[in-house]
Amino acid sequence: MQRIQRLFIIALFGSIIFVTNVFLPPPINYLIIVVEAVLLAISGLFIPKGGAMYVGAVGGLLTALWNASLGPFTFFFSFLFGVFVDLFLFTFKIKGSREGVNRNRLIAAMALSTLLIAVSSYSAFAILPQSVNLSGLSFVSLIVQRSTMLDMMVVFMGPAVGAVAGYASAYLWNKYLRHLSI
Repeated sequence: MQRIQRLFIIALFGSIIFVTNVFLPPPINYLIIVVEAVLLAISGLFIPKGGAMYVGAVGGLLTALWNASLGPFTFFFSFLFGVFVDLFLFTFKIKGSREGVNRNRLIAAMALSTLLIAVSSYSAFAILPQSVNLSGLSFVSLIVQRSTMLDMMVVFMGPAVGAVAGYASAYLWNKYLRHLSI
């Protein structure tokens, strides 16, 4: 029964990530990354070994199937976000237990993971295309014009969104979810 519950959590959280990515218009769905971060953090607490990675993979796969033109990028960055969350949960020794989680550690873990995913995805679409000669390739629509203001926003908003997600995840876990056995 425990395995079925874990699969249910992975499918449910991956589906919620898919819905927030697909059915919200583009400026809003990028701002709602906090929902994805909270779901990844909670799945990492419920499923200790790779929970966030599995949820990121399912959410990324569903979104990639819906939007095939950017499918590989969508899947890769969603999966990578889950890997970052699991990595920092392991690094900061954060485990979902009945006693609760350390709020400050979870905030730091989520801030660092969202900073890394923000910088890596921004670099893939803004910095890397400018440093590589792309003559003859026609994916100009993927290239974001780099600016100092956009650089600062990515570096500031990545950890800010992660800190909010970490706080929300710790609150939800400590208040409501720690008593659930999965």
